Amino acid sequence: MTKHELRQRYLKKRQSLSEAEFLQRNHALCERFFSGIDISFIKVIHVFLPLTEKHEPDTWLIIDRIRREFPLIRLSIPRVNETSNTLEHFFFEGLHQLKKNKWGILEPQQGIPTPLQKIDMVLVPLLAYDTTGHRLGYGKGYYDRFLAQCPSSTRAYGISFFPPEKQLPTHEADVRLNGCITPEGVYIF
Repeated sequence: MTKHELRQRYLKKRQSLSEAEFLQRNHALCERFFSGIDISFIKVIHVFLPLTEKHEPDTWLIIDRIRREFPLIRLSIPRVNETSNTLEHFFFEGLHQLKKNKWGILEPQQGIPTPLQKIDMVLVPLLAYDTTGHRLGYGKGYYDRFLAQCPSSTRAYGISFFPPEKQLPTHEADVRLNGCITPEGVYIF
């Protein structure tokens, strides 16, 4: 199956979730994150802001809990720079700094830039992933370019409602994940 076919399949699979299933899986993902990932030594977590209308995993549950229960962990969020075709990163200060971009994704309009060397963990959006840690994103390569610039100590975890594929088509620029969080458990690669 091609990357395009897999993207279409997983977009359809996510959209086919009922609202009840979507909510249940999001709550299970949040619980798995906090029970399955050791964040005791984490100072900065970079997290994507979800497109919940497209049934992307709702990272707001994780963001809100980190802000309430782990006030010493700083959150960093991305903004697309279309001129350079890269992601820019800013510390999350609150909803006041966010505005929807042309894709409907909330992004920071201003804020303090996050130095890449300070990021300990990245929560990565994806459509599919395989048993070796390769992921299938939306096809623009933003996260592969971003992860390639992070220090080798930075841990990258995908978030998915579904189990892994056996193998995905790959490209030499693809950056593998360290793990993937699902409602059923955490896969480590």
